[in-house]
Amino acid sequence: MAVPACRARFDERALQIWGLLHHYWRRLVREDGCNVTLPTEDNLDRSKLLLPIQPDDHVQGAPDAQYTLVEYGDYECPDCGRLFETIQVLRARIGDRLRLVFRHYPLSGIHPHAQQAAEAAEAAGAQGSFWGMHDLLFANQNTLATKDLYKYAERLSLDVERFREELKHRTYEDRVRKDFRRGVANGVYGTPGLFINGVRHDGALDEKSLLTRV
Repeated sequence: MAVPACRARFDERALQIWGLLHHYWRRLVREDGCNVTLPTEDNLDRSKLLLPIQPDDHVQGAPDAQYTLVEYGDYECPDCGRLFETIQVLRARIGDRLRLVFRHYPLSGIHPHAQQAAEAAEAAGAQGSFWGMHDLLFANQNTLATKDLYKYAERLSLDVERFREELKHRTYEDRVRKDFRRGVANGVYGTPGLFINGVRHDGALDEKSLLTRV
């Protein structure tokens, strides 16, 4: 493998290790009440969304919506699954006032199916069904094996042969990594990473807590 490719792989693995560290730090704080500070490079406690909505972002909702939620998420992350359900409730309550932007942040070190699930969402998106696949993946977090992804493609009436080929050849691997790098640049090291109207939300992710922000 060429040196630049090796370096890219090394950098990505380093980011995943940092993500694992952040994941367990959050668990210590949340479950054990440990009052510890996670060391970060350059104090990466960035409270503002550094990268605005991009043309290639996955966006659900009107550009002039009153509230925009940008989520860095992982399809195999239980907390992301709970946030998905909460967002569905919020959407039912405030309707067109809410816009959702989803960016991939698969923590492959602890969620072995997350990367391929993200690539499956991109493959579905290439056929105009990103959000349909997005919803199916979160609704079926415990069944994300390759054969399950094929079934979801069939359920969405996709060109399944094309879908299979694109998963096999990792067609959207770089697209998913691009989102991951965006998250790292914004100091996101765990999932879900949530920004509401450009401001990081570090509080609870239940409906009541999010409603106080919107």
